[in-house]
Amino acid sequence: MARVLDRIWVRFGLYMAGTIVVTFGLVMGSLLLYSELQEGWLHRSLPKTASAELARIEEVEDRNSARFDEILREHGRNSIWLDETWLLFMALLLCLPAGLAAGFWLSRVVTQPLNSIAQAANRVALGDLGVRAQPVRQRGELAELVRDFNLMTDSLENLERERRATAAAISHELRTPLAVLRARLYAIYDDVIPGTPQELRRLLDQVEHLGRLVDDVHTLSLADAGRLSLHRSDIDLSAACAQLLSTYAGRIADHNVRAEYRTDIVPVHANADPDRINQILSNLIENALRYAASGEWLEIAVHRHDDKAVLTVTDRGPGLPEDVVAHLFERFHRTDLSRSRETGGSGLGLAIVQTLVIQQGGQVTAERPAEGGTRFRVALPAA
Repeated sequence: MARVLDRIWVRFGLYMAGTIVVTFGLVMGSLLLYSELQEGWLHRSLPKTASAELARIEEVEDRNSARFDEILREHGRNSIWLDETWLLFMALLLCLPAGLAAGFWLSRVVTQPLNSIAQAANRVALGDLGVRAQPVRQRGELAELVRDFNLMTDSLENLERERRATAAAISHELRTPLAVLRARLYAIYDDVIPGTPQELRRLLDQVEHLGRLVDDVHTLSLADAGRLSLHRSDIDLSAACAQLLSTYAGRIADHNVRAEYRTDIVPVHANADPDRINQILSNLIENALRYAASGEWLEIAVHRHDDKAVLTVTDRGPGLPEDVVAHLFERFHRTDLSRSRETGGSGLGLAIVQTLVIQQGGQVTAERPAEGGTRFRVALPAA
């Protein structure tokens, strides 16, 4: 019942009905009051004989009698106080202020939230994303409209903040390797440093970093635009992870990390894109090698849990503070505040992991095991 009364059309109808009832009561009350005043004035204005005869008629006869009307016509026809038109005018004069007050109040109830939204929308259109519509004390559609508008502006403000941060981070990521390339190439050109294979390898590493950054930004841009290509099928997640881990064996060994792989006896199948699965696992392994190589241990596990195919990547690194876990999947977020590319990467790897997992109907989380380190858990729809 309370939810029904919260609807603006129900409350507006009740307000209108109440206004009509109050106005009708005022009309009837004013008519009764005027009738009493009219009768008193009539008796005082009549001659004593006519007043006495009128009082006798009122006591023993009906006021609709012919003699009653004759007395009124004879002694009161020139008085405007006995005119019915004047009576209606007095009733309207009494009821008009009440009707206007009720109408103004109803219009304020309806238009105040809309006016607040209109003013806020105008400022948002001018670029002020920090403005909010004033909340209303009422409940119902208008309160929901104000709340939804404010949530929309919150989203717009967050998107704009993220856009600016992304633009600043991309410019930073592009500027540094380009500056290194420019300086080293000028030095080789001016014979300041020799163009040895080692120097060319260093320059190639910068180019490859730029290429990875562009590819990562391109992937996220396609996902934001809803144009990320996915070719989902029934894949053997256990076999796919084992194959990718074998290709990373040399790189893992170079970091002095011991890798372990566990899976169910029965192969675990998932409904996913095999290329995107390789991209997800590659980013998680690279993240572990970059941040948790000091733990010298890495575990990749695949198992079935209810209707999910679950992939976990666990390390024994230094772990992550709680405040870092809350922002771990944000774009260009690094735990390394120095933003060094030797340890920090581009800051897009985990953001890509989250995007690819969500695009395939899954979920990814970061956990802090009791043994220490970090565990990433990817849950995908099982096939």
